[in-house]
Amino acid sequence: MLNLKQDVQFIKGVGPNRVALLNKLGIFTLQDLITYYPRDYEDRSKPVKIADSMDGQEVLISATVVSKMTEIPTRRNMRMYRLIVRDDTGSAVLTWFNQKYLKDKLKLGQTYNFYGKIDKKDGTARMNSPVFEEEGKNKNTGKIVPVYPSTYSLSQNIIRQIMENALKLVDNSLDETLPDYLLEKYNLLDINTATRLIHFPNELRDFQIARKRFVFEELLGMQLSLLSLKSKYKVERCGIEFSKDVKMSDVINSLPFRLTKAQLRVLEEIDGDMESKKPMNRLLQGDVGSGKTVVAMIAAYKAVKCGYQMVIMAPTAILATQHFESFTEILSEFGIKCELLVGAISKKKKEDILEKLKNGEIDILIGTHAILEENVVFKNLGLVVTDEQHRFGVRQRKIISQKGENPDVLVMTATPIPRTLALILYGDLDISIIDELPPNRKKIDTFAVSKGLEERVNNFVKKQVDEGRQAYIVCPLVEENEEINAKSVTELVEKYKQEVFKEYKVECLHGKMRPKEKDAIMEEFKNGSIDILISTTVIEVGVNVPNASIMVIENAERFGLAQLHQLRGRVGRGEYKSYCILKYQGNSDVIRQRMRVMQDTNDGFIISEKDLELRGSGEFFGTKQHGLPEFKIANLFEDMPILKMVQSLAIQLLQEDSKLEKPENERLRKFLQDKFIDGIEL
Repeated sequence: MLNLKQDVQFIKGVGPNRVALLNKLGIFTLQDLITYYPRDYEDRSKPVKIADSMDGQEVLISATVVSKMTEIPTRRNMRMYRLIVRDDTGSAVLTWFNQKYLKDKLKLGQTYNFYGKIDKKDGTARMNSPVFEEEGKNKNTGKIVPVYPSTYSLSQNIIRQIMENALKLVDNSLDETLPDYLLEKYNLLDINTATRLIHFPNELRDFQIARKRFVFEELLGMQLSLLSLKSKYKVERCGIEFSKDVKMSDVINSLPFRLTKAQLRVLEEIDGDMESKKPMNRLLQGDVGSGKTVVAMIAAYKAVKCGYQMVIMAPTAILATQHFESFTEILSEFGIKCELLVGAISKKKKEDILEKLKNGEIDILIGTHAILEENVVFKNLGLVVTDEQHRFGVRQRKIISQKGENPDVLVMTATPIPRTLALILYGDLDISIIDELPPNRKKIDTFAVSKGLEERVNNFVKKQVDEGRQAYIVCPLVEENEEINAKSVTELVEKYKQEVFKEYKVECLHGKMRPKEKDAIMEEFKNGSIDILISTTVIEVGVNVPNASIMVIENAERFGLAQLHQLRGRVGRGEYKSYCILKYQGNSDVIRQRMRVMQDTNDGFIISEKDLELRGSGEFFGTKQHGLPEFKIANLFEDMPILKMVQSLAIQLLQEDSKLEKPENERLRKFLQDKFIDGIEL
C-alpha cells in the first residue's frame, strides 16, 4: 500500500546530503515531494534551425561538432572551453567555463542536442553553457522539462531525477480527493493523470489542464474550511450579550483627538456585534496609522464596564509595550486596570499578574505569545483582540478564545488585502475596514534610487540627523546567503559605524538577537539615544518612534510592495516631514513598475492589489497568514475566476450537506480532514 507519509530519504536518488537539501525546501515526505510543483517549464521538445533562432531566445538546436574543443585561460584558476557546431543552415559557437571533463565528452563529427540562450548580437550565433546530450537520448532534451524552485546545491537535473523516481513509486495509485461528479461537471483531470502531467507534460497545454485541477482542489478546500469555521461560530455558539447601557461614546468624547468617520463606522459595527447574542468574530483591516488601536481600546472599555476582562495579543514585546502605554494613558481615568505580560518580566512579577488576573483584579491584559500558556487563567474573559492577524493562525485564536466562555474576538491587521479577496480569504470572519487616515498623518515622500546615488542618500540622512531627527536603515538579510547576494545587517553596521556615519550613534537590530536585547535597543532608539538604527524587517510591525523621519531600505527589490508599505509606515508618525528612500538594484520592468507604485501612492489597498498582480499570492502572503496551509499552486490574482467559482460551489455544497456526510462527498470530507482543517471539526 502506498505510504505518502514515508520519509523522502527512502526515495531512490536521495542520500543523506540530499535529504538535508530537500528538507531546506520544505520537502520531508513523499507527499511533500510530489506536491512540490514546477515554477516554470522549458520547451526543449522541438529543435530550431540555427539560422532561424532569434537573439535572446532559449532554443534547442540539433547540431554536429565540427571543431576540436579549445581551452582558453581567462583569469586565475578559470578556463573557458569553446566549440563550433553546425547544422544544415549555419554554425554556432558554444562556450563553457571550468568544465574540463567536456574535452573528452563531445566528439568531433557526432550530433548532439544543445539547449540554451542564443546570442546573435555580433552576427555570430553563440550559446553559453548549454545543456546537451546525444541525439535520440531524450533525457534532458527532446521534451518539455520542468523547472523547480531550487537551492544552490541541488541542481534541476537531480530534482527531476528524484521526482521521476517518486512518481514511479507512486505508480498511479494516489487516492482521488475530489468526488466523481465534480471531476465531470468541471472537466477536471483525475489526480493520478494530473500529478504525472504537472511534473512531466507531453506538451505545454498538458500542464495548464493539470494545474487547473490542483488549483480547483486547493481553493475549494480552503473555502470549505473557512465556511465551516464561520458556520460553527454562528450556529453552535451563543456569545456574550454586552449591555446596551454602557456607551462607547463615554470614552470617545474624552479622547484628546477626534475619530475619523471610518473609525466611527467600524465602532458602530463592533458595538452591534458586542450587543448581539452571537459571538463577534471580526477582522479589522486598516492601513498603517489608521487608528485601529484606538478602536480596540474603545471596545475594551465597553467589555470592562459590562463586567468582563479583555486581552490583546501582539506579535512582539515592543508592540505589546506600546499598546500597554496607550491603553493605560486613555483608560486609567475610567478606573480600568491594565497589565503587561511579556517573556522578559521577572518570575515574581509574572506570578503576581497571574494571581490578580485569576481574581479579576486586572481588567485588561496585554501581551505576546506568553498569553497562550496554560497557566494564564482569566476570571471572566469577554473580549479577545489579536493584533497583526497574519502572525497568528486559527489554532492560536482558538486557544486564546477557550480561556473564556465564547468571548467576542476582534483580529486586527495593517496588511491591506483587496476587499474582494479579504471576503473570500477570511471566510470565517466578518470584515471591517478603516479606509481613511487621521488628518494629522503626514504624507511620506518616497524616492526610488539606484546604486549610483548612494552618497547623496547618505548625505541626506546626515542632514536629517543633524537637524535632530532619527533614521532607520532596513536590509533584507542577517548574514550572507549563497543565493541572494544582499548585504547583511552585520556587514552594513560595520561599514556605517566605522566609515559612513562614524560621528553618529549607530546600532543594529535583527531577528537572531535575544528578545531582551531587541527590546533594549528599541527602547534606546525610542528615547533618542540612538541616531541611526540598522535593522531587518523586525521593525515592520507597530514600532512607534515619532522622532524618526527617514527610512532607507536597502535592496528594496527584494521586498514585496505590501511589506515595503508596512516598513514605510514606521516614519511619518510625528510632527516632522518624513521620507522613505528605496535603494534598488536591477533594471527589469517588474522592478521599475514596483518602485513606481511605491513612489506614486500611499494607499495600502492600491499597493496590495499591485503586489498581488506583480508577485503572485505565494510571496504576497509569505507566512501562513490565515492559519491554513500556504498555497502550493494557486495564485490569487491569476486564479480569481476559479476562486469565485469555488466560493459559490462551497456555499452550495455546505447548504446541501453541512458536514459532508453524503456518500458522494466522502472523498472531499477525508481530503479536508487530512490536509486543511486545523483545529476545525466538520
